[in-house]
Amino acid sequence: MKKLQGLYLVLDPAKEEKALLTSLRQALSGGVGLVQIWNHWSADFSKKEKLELAKKIKAVAGDFDVPTLINEDLEIALEAGLDGVHFDRIPDDWKEIQPRLQGKFTGITVGNDLDLVRWAHEHDLSYISFCSVFPSSSVDTCELVTPDSIRQARELTPIPIFLSGGIRPENLPQLERYSYAGVAVISGILGAADPKQAATDYLLKMKTNP
Repeated sequence: MKKLQGLYLVLDPAKEEKALLTSLRQALSGGVGLVQIWNHWSADFSKKEKLELAKKIKAVAGDFDVPTLINEDLEIALEAGLDGVHFDRIPDDWKEIQPRLQGKFTGITVGNDLDLVRWAHEHDLSYISFCSVFPSSSVDTCELVTPDSIRQARELTPIPIFLSGGIRPENLPQLERYSYAGVAVISGILGAADPKQAATDYLLKMKTNP
């Protein structure tokens, strides 16, 4: 499977479709290496509409040979032929769904509870994503992560570590002390006037150390 690293773009599907797909293509042109569809759908979105948008996002990312994951929704992932699922917490039915995830990327959001890091390692997840490294309105449900948690996670597992939450090109140098495979971004790219340049700016400042 493709090595997971670099710039991880989290897409907000509540945004207007044409603008979202245009921003996605521009961001991919700038070097985004992994895409996730966030579980932030408009209240009136039907499953059919979710499926159709997921397929369109997958097609755009596929033009750049970039994997597309979805937040939480295994059924949409399977029906749309996506490359994986990102979980915000351990699914209650993990034993039942794990066989259905064979050949797919799997990731989970982690914080200061290192037992969750251990669980991800023991169950062979593809990566973990720490949230939130810096304060961020986009991830207000996350706790602020301590530097020790990130350092200890690397001692517990060799799987790729992504960092997320309030990360901007200007504060990326503060992350150089950590061992990480990439950073996850929402508004830093999608909210930019030029998503391609924004992605390039992140990559120029990013110094990963898997």
